[in-house]
Amino acid sequence: MSAERPRLRLLSYNIQAGTTTANYREYFTKSWRQLLPNNQRVANLDAIADLVREYDIVALQEVDCGSLRSGFLNQAKYLATHAGFPYWNYRGNRKVGVIAHAGIGMLSRIQPGLVEEHRLPGAIPGRGALVVRFGEGEHALWLIVLHLALGRRARSQQLRYLASEVRDYPNVVVMGDFNTGPGARELREFCDLAGLILPAENILTFPSWQPQRAIDHILVSPNMDITELQALPVHYSDHRPLAMTLNLATAVDLPGHANGDQDQQQTEQPLQRSRR
Repeated sequence: MSAERPRLRLLSYNIQAGTTTANYREYFTKSWRQLLPNNQRVANLDAIADLVREYDIVALQEVDCGSLRSGFLNQAKYLATHAGFPYWNYRGNRKVGVIAHAGIGMLSRIQPGLVEEHRLPGAIPGRGALVVRFGEGEHALWLIVLHLALGRRARSQQLRYLASEVRDYPNVVVMGDFNTGPGARELREFCDLAGLILPAENILTFPSWQPQRAIDHILVSPNMDITELQALPVHYSDHRPLAMTLNLATAVDLPGHANGDQDQQQTEQPLQRSRR
């Protein structure tokens, strides 16, 4: 009997800086929570840490990188520490003085060989992506974590740029909040240019209390063996997290997993990264 192929458990989650939203009205009636610290935010982060600890790689969007509203807490580091991830990284996207510092993050139980920060094009500067390599050479896995612009023109520019970065790699996963649905022209074009597939079109993630839109996606190379893909029914944000399990092909060779009790000192500092 052949040995079972290793599984890779992935999660993409827009955490809204650790803020819950129960309905559209709360965007206005509780808008102060986007500007000021509150006890509910820390309780929410603890619940998110419990949720993500069972995954191997987690892509975070709308993570606060340390500002007034988060109590000057880097939420990527907090989640890595409390969920036992030995490797983590973040990129600040938009900073509003000391009030808010929104960004993206990556938590991993697998040691990356390379982490790059990429500035994404757009009329309003600030958006970016993390490009991460696990393993070496043609057997490496390339991961992109992103949070795209609201406008279609900017999204098209950003996706074309990212397609040029990964289209020559055989094993690619792109995770994040795309701010657009699966039928969007710019998303279809990106899949064609980058050689990726969108595994499912009807997984609704927004808003979390009554999902009506599929705007969070995990795109993969065609050779990826997907065994599970679902939105999780939790309400710690205004998005639902998107989870995927992959059976790794023999063409993908990753370093060994680290368990949550090992290398805890590595969560004291983010991984070294280059900027582009």
